[in-house]
Amino acid sequence: MTMVLKPLVLLGALLLLERARAEDSGTCGQEEVCGIPCPEDNPTPNIGSASSNIGYGIAVAVFAGISCLIGLATIFFVKGKAENFFVAGRSLPLWIVVPTLAAQSLDSNALLGNVDLGYKFHFWDGAVLPLGLGLSLVLNGIFLARHVNNDEVLTLPDIYAKRYGKVVEILISCICITSFLFLLAGNLVGMGVIVGYLFGIDNDVGSIWISMIVILAYTVCGGLFSVAYTDLFQSAVGWLGCLTLAFWAIKNEPRAPPPSIGFPGYIYPDLIGEGGVCDMYNGVPCDNNATLCCYNSENEPIADNGAYPIGDVPKFSDQMTNPYSLTPFPNAIFFNWCTIFVLAFGNLAALDFQARCMASKSARIATIGCIVAGCLTFMVGIPFGYLGAIVRYYFGPDSVYATFEPNTCSALLGLPTCGLWVPENGAFLQYLTNIAPSFLGGWCLIGIFAASMSTADGAILAMGTVLSNNVLRHLKCHCVTRDNLLKAARYATIPFGVLAAVIASTRPNQTGYLLIVAFDITLATAVVPLFGCFYAKKPRPAAAFAAVCTGVIVRIILEFTLPKDSSLVLPYSGDEFLDFGPAASAKAPLFVDAPAEEVWNPEEEPCDQERFADFTGADSLGAAFCSLTVFLFMQFLERNKPIEESWLCKRRAFRPYKPKPKPPPEDGEIPEHSVKSFGWLQNYSMRASAISASLRSSIAKAATDAEGDDDVMEITNDTTNRSGGDLDDIKESADNDDAQFKEEE
Repeated sequence: MTMVLKPLVLLGALLLLERARAEDSGTCGQEEVCGIPCPEDNPTPNIGSASSNIGYGIAVAVFAGISCLIGLATIFFVKGKAENFFVAGRSLPLWIVVPTLAAQSLDSNALLGNVDLGYKFHFWDGAVLPLGLGLSLVLNGIFLARHVNNDEVLTLPDIYAKRYGKVVEILISCICITSFLFLLAGNLVGMGVIVGYLFGIDNDVGSIWISMIVILAYTVCGGLFSVAYTDLFQSAVGWLGCLTLAFWAIKNEPRAPPPSIGFPGYIYPDLIGEGGVCDMYNGVPCDNNATLCCYNSENEPIADNGAYPIGDVPKFSDQMTNPYSLTPFPNAIFFNWCTIFVLAFGNLAALDFQARCMASKSARIATIGCIVAGCLTFMVGIPFGYLGAIVRYYFGPDSVYATFEPNTCSALLGLPTCGLWVPENGAFLQYLTNIAPSFLGGWCLIGIFAASMSTADGAILAMGTVLSNNVLRHLKCHCVTRDNLLKAARYATIPFGVLAAVIASTRPNQTGYLLIVAFDITLATAVVPLFGCFYAKKPRPAAAFAAVCTGVIVRIILEFTLPKDSSLVLPYSGDEFLDFGPAASAKAPLFVDAPAEEVWNPEEEPCDQERFADFTGADSLGAAFCSLTVFLFMQFLERNKPIEESWLCKRRAFRPYKPKPKPPPEDGEIPEHSVKSFGWLQNYSMRASAISASLRSSIAKAATDAEGDDDVMEITNDTTNRSGGDLDDIKESADNDDAQFKEEE
């Protein structure tokens, strides 16, 4: 063992000395150690100077300014009413609901993060983000949207309060706020990356704070009105720009890096006459082994590091079914499936999605809006993911901008040094500003920035409304009442913007990561009780409380007990799932034509590689499964108990919330809230809005005059019973509920 370690220690010291000497001489470590040319400086922007993207920055700033003006103008729609601020007066038509829902899913994570992950790894590593988000909207439309709209509440935690009581309401509120802090932080990261890149701000943290201030300014004014109408403008401009660029690039650009042409002494993976890469580049017999095919020095010299012996493809069709589809690189197949599951189901408890369902004019609009918005997410996000391979062609390991870590080796790649490629930060933004046509690149930049704005403003609004309506209103100081609820909601958005900016500042370059964290939280805790609200025969507060607590505890335990090495890759067998080791030898790689004694021999100088072992994703699924199991178990135990005898319900804080009833109907009028609550009247079009005032008065008068007529009374009572009971019974029930409500208060 000592005989092996000593050469490695000496080699490591040599690499450090070579790197220091390279810095002094103006070269780089990968050139001195590995013979790979130093990465070139970034290309010149299409607009502006060589050191600035100010032209693109001005375009984005103008767009952001217009969005702010639209948002500020909507302050007149609020009219001082909390319902207008929270849910836009429940007035949004389908043509606004669809884009504002899709705008929440198509954020910087689904666009910028999508391409970044596809560039660094491969297509499905990024495409799982829009796939999971779009699937969530479809599932929400199928299972939840109509129920959420029919509940006529102001916030998502109100739904839990009506079934599970105040304690569960506050727990869910805190969980959802925490989740959305990470969602907002993820979008601030995306906006900060764009602002910092375009305006030359070296400090990414500063650009994150600038973005937060811009979003906060107009969201505070108009609430959901400002969010909805700015979403409409932002989506109309942004989606079209992103789609236009994506399809232009797919048609006109190289869709993926081709087989490497190599460099002098590079050995091709096939032989002369086989019709493969060797013949494609007119390869010649190698000097040291004439049976092999080597690089032809008569080829026009280009930058090439031999990173793709057989070439790359835009998408591997079996990446989501075969762990070894990306050989010789690992495939994070399990984590990708977990990402889809977490986003698809965790997003069902998203405050912004459900706020738009509440704001829809009807349950039908909410349902259709979710499904159409989900399809739009697929249509925009998945084609956009193909840009990852195109960016890898220009800024990948075979480009002039490629950077490698000298002190890394890989036996499977045949590299004793410089085994690890270091992806270029902001490579996609460089593609948009330096390589794509200037108009399309700027349009797409505006689209990505718009996507970030549309989700960020919705997240800030959602957290502010939930804190004021579902947490602060329960304080004994009564500092938040119905009269000052609107003002409290506006003030509450400010600290959340600040907290999210702090979180974003800790990970200023990691787009996509914070999105998964956000909905991992809700999946483990809030989703199961939400389904229970609408699909359990008698939702039990004890079941919901136990499910939430179980999800939190199990998620925390698994976070710190499961093996995690930050690779997001399970420990499958095979050399593909070995991590890069420290530099093993100073000799030439296995694919270089050189005398045998100058070529690395892995058996004599092994590359010390450890197997990947990261079970990230199992913790998310495990916590959700335990939450579901506990909820079903508690529901089963209490299946025969009336709600009054349910566990925990003897304590006032766990009793289902009974809102103060609306004023009883007058002059025989069918109340609007009763019409929406009973399907018979809705199905047969007997809505209060469809019956004229004079006709309702006539019906009431006829019923009064015919108190002694059994036939008439039979018809009248049949009608009122189908709508929830006789009108006198409704009044009596409302009075009783009102008395109970005042007594509890």
